[in-house]
Amino acid sequence: MGAKLKVTGQLTAYYSHPGLKNTSQMAIVGTDDTSEDAPEGSSGDYYENALGKSGSSLKTALHNIIDDHTEISYSNVWEALRNTDEDPANQNNVILLYTGRSQSKTSNGSSIDSWNREHVWAKSHGDFGTSMGEGTDLHHLRPTDVSVNSSRGNKDFDNGGTAQKEAPDTYADSDSWEPRDEVKGDVARMIFYMAVRYEGDNGELDLEVTEKVNNGSAPLHGKLSTLLQWHQQDPVDDFERNRNDVIYQDYQHNRNPFIDHPEWVEAIW
Repeated sequence: MGAKLKVTGQLTAYYSHPGLKNTSQMAIVGTDDTSEDAPEGSSGDYYENALGKSGSSLKTALHNIIDDHTEISYSNVWEALRNTDEDPANQNNVILLYTGRSQSKTSNGSSIDSWNREHVWAKSHGDFGTSMGEGTDLHHLRPTDVSVNSSRGNKDFDNGGTAQKEAPDTYADSDSWEPRDEVKGDVARMIFYMAVRYEGDNGELDLEVTEKVNNGSAPLHGKLSTLLQWHQQDPVDDFERNRNDVIYQDYQHNRNPFIDHPEWVEAIW
């Protein structure tokens, strides 16, 4: 009757849905009816089981926290991105990741200068395509200019290359892509999220960050040292925080822990 329970047990498949089995403990942790709706990013009990950990123990704890989330279809990603990436200065527009251009929410599609759905963790790195789960996870899907997205292709992330015509602050060579300075940290934290969220359990891929580039169809994404540099160079901003909140509250009901706790990047990698 309004009490909040903490249930400890084994999280595993239960009939057709994930659930707890072999419950080992149940305890009342609060009776505040509003606690479920309170922000749980950098405070509260959302990350309780990760506190005080580091290295592989922290990575595992965070995986267990963010693993069980609501999945959406690829067709529903269009509408979700209109909300997650809304331009704070113009509610009719979204901000495109690589160009930084503010563009009408309804100008999505496949035509030149339209925006489409970019998989920041390139979907060929693991060959997961647009399937629900890895292929529709909003924490790494962003609106981008169609032709700029095509130029990025499935390149890994690293510094250097030639300036891109439609995104002059973005650089590319034969096997890597360097986004504009304002979103370097965003890109890094999205890649780190994917490497923690998808760990090979429950029939999913085991995605890992690597020091290599040109990873092809392997479930790997680089370049780790560069992504760590970008994470430090471009700290978390209000746009990222709001995006994290919208995904958590309205769609997937899980969070990117490296937006809430940037210090955990160094604690793991």
